Amino acid sequence: MLVSGKDLLDVANANNFAVPAFNVSDYAMMNGLFEISEEKQSPLLIAIHPDELSHIGTDVLHAIIARANRSSVPVTIHLDHGASYEQVLLAIQSGFTSVMIDGSMLPFDENIAITKKVVDTAHAVGVSVEGELGTIGKTDNEAEDGAASIIYTEPDEAVTFVEATGVDSLAIAIGTSHGIYPASMKPELKLELLKRIKAKVNIPLVLHGGSNNPDGEIGESVKLGVNKINISSDIKASYHNKMREVLADASVREPNTIQPPSIAAMKETAAQKIDLFESAGKATLY
Repeated sequence: MLVSGKDLLDVANANNFAVPAFNVSDYAMMNGLFEISEEKQSPLLIAIHPDELSHIGTDVLHAIIARANRSSVPVTIHLDHGASYEQVLLAIQSGFTSVMIDGSMLPFDENIAITKKVVDTAHAVGVSVEGELGTIGKTDNEAEDGAASIIYTEPDEAVTFVEATGVDSLAIAIGTSHGIYPASMKPELKLELLKRIKAKVNIPLVLHGGSNNPDGEIGESVKLGVNKINISSDIKASYHNKMREVLADASVREPNTIQPPSIAAMKETAAQKIDLFESAGKATLY
């Protein structure tokens, strides 16, 4: 059931739901995400950021690929926020079936150029490509990199970008940020902008920074045409908050004592996202 990102997201686009892209940097977390996706019969996108890849190493890809190939739901293994051609090339050589090249901080023409270069390489070996236009914010030091201020995606520029690069999916900026929002910061999505982009761009749209946003807004974004939503901070917070509770007992030391409650807490959060994205039961469409 290991498939490309295009094969995964084209079905979501045609059937108006969003696939959860869960970031993984821990083998136990990965197993828990496979389990809950299979229980909910939801397609799954395993996302690994270059920082996460440097932590777990490329050798773990063999295990993730093996697990995906025996999964009862379709699975894509995706490089999240590849920052250079070289990072993307390593991901392709390591067995990723989808890659993102994030040129969003570059001038428009340079973003097109690097994205087109990645598309030409990846498509030659059947790997799909996600590009990004506009910038995502960043709320805290533990979050993935983001811009100091959000630059919203312009619909007409999105059309030009997609036509010039040939990307399979497009990450757009409509008001999200990476990380967990502090109490002083109120997230707000520009849903009217999303409508305008969706009316002009027919490939799957991606929402980064999906953690910690109001469920109502995220749910509405799915109805308006978002087909992939990245979730990293929310599942990691659930996992490690429970782990802190368990580790309050200084006598515990075995991973098989410490990790199962943490995985269970993470699975609860992941299940809620799967339902919110209307992805539950959609594995039957593949």
